[in-house]
Amino acid sequence: MSSMIRHGQALVLSLVVAGTCAFMPTAQAEEVKKLKIYLSLSYSGNNWMSETANIIKALAKTPPYDKLVELTEVISGTDPQAQIAAYESMIDAGADGIISFPISPTALNRVVKRGCEKGVKFFMYDSTVTESCAYNVSYISAGFGENSAQALVNELGGKGKIFMVRGVPGTSVDKRHTDGAKAIFAKYPGIEVVSEYYGMWDDRIAQQETAKALAAHPEVDGIWSQLGEAGTLNAVADHGGKMMPIVGENMNGFRLGFLNPDYKARGLKGVSSGSPPSTAGYAFKLMMEVLTQKRKLDPVSVEFPLPWATSDQIKLCNGTKIENGCNVFDAKLVPQGFSTVIHDDVLLPEIDLRAALQGIPMDGMTIQPLPAEIHKAPPEPGINCQRCEAPADHYKLTVVQPTVVAQ
Repeated sequence: MSSMIRHGQALVLSLVVAGTCAFMPTAQAEEVKKLKIYLSLSYSGNNWMSETANIIKALAKTPPYDKLVELTEVISGTDPQAQIAAYESMIDAGADGIISFPISPTALNRVVKRGCEKGVKFFMYDSTVTESCAYNVSYISAGFGENSAQALVNELGGKGKIFMVRGVPGTSVDKRHTDGAKAIFAKYPGIEVVSEYYGMWDDRIAQQETAKALAAHPEVDGIWSQLGEAGTLNAVADHGGKMMPIVGENMNGFRLGFLNPDYKARGLKGVSSGSPPSTAGYAFKLMMEVLTQKRKLDPVSVEFPLPWATSDQIKLCNGTKIENGCNVFDAKLVPQGFSTVIHDDVLLPEIDLRAALQGIPMDGMTIQPLPAEIHKAPPEPGINCQRCEAPADHYKLTVVQPTVVAQ
């Protein structure tokens, strides 16, 4: 993980810009006041989190943000108390804004509210909090859990033994994905979850845990996996013999698996969806538009679009260019655990492969304005709101339809 620092240390990613008055040549240059922005990471043990941090760093170095932003990065780990302490320090240091992947939807609420009262703008990306003064920018309400579960049920004809590979316990992301998936599986008595375990959103851990599950249940028929699914696929491939449908997120190694002729001959198919690192960049741009008063936006939960690619829609990119609908990179360019959804033609055109890997801005690029409209997320009790009711169609399917009759 590049250039990441521990709690209490700071990494300043911009230079002080000064100017002189043309009418007073003897006057000293005045320092331009920059916005003090903190990037607060909690869990940081995978490629995905590194990519989100690099995307934000690259944007902070892209004109005109490079003249407006002083960015400090802090990693606090998976202990909510450590992230609470980090937020406290940022507030006391005079933060204008905090962009963060929160470790808990509820544990951080008190300190977030204190920060809001002092004028700090909190923008959470991917993971969420239920404190109403924060801005949540996440794709989790877009339905990865239920849509991917239904895709697996369809592939299995409504019957079969499956594994569920979960993420990091205690996070709103893991809870929402799992709740959505189980709501679908519960409609099909022929679907039996024979093993449920945490892959910690890490391809190495997911591979180890899936190998254990395969040893105990070698006749599994399908796998539902959160991030780490490249490792899940590796475990299945290494197990030998017939492969099975796997639905997962958008790791490069997973998507390349769908292009592997041996894997396809052995029965691999499925869907690649899941968490786009580009959400972090979208959240950062929204924050900057609010802080620079280019956008008036009260605290709100914003829904980022759900990526979706079936196994026959995977297309290899030509080198590092993201164009012509390509959605996976050569294995020589990125780690297998690299999450591929880093760019969006409308919301995040400023990001390319180098930006996501190294935090280096695109050559010649300037920040492009966001569309005026945002897509508000529905209320998600315990996810993005405290005292609220979920809509009646809470787990409605949006990108896939049942081909098997539910019971």
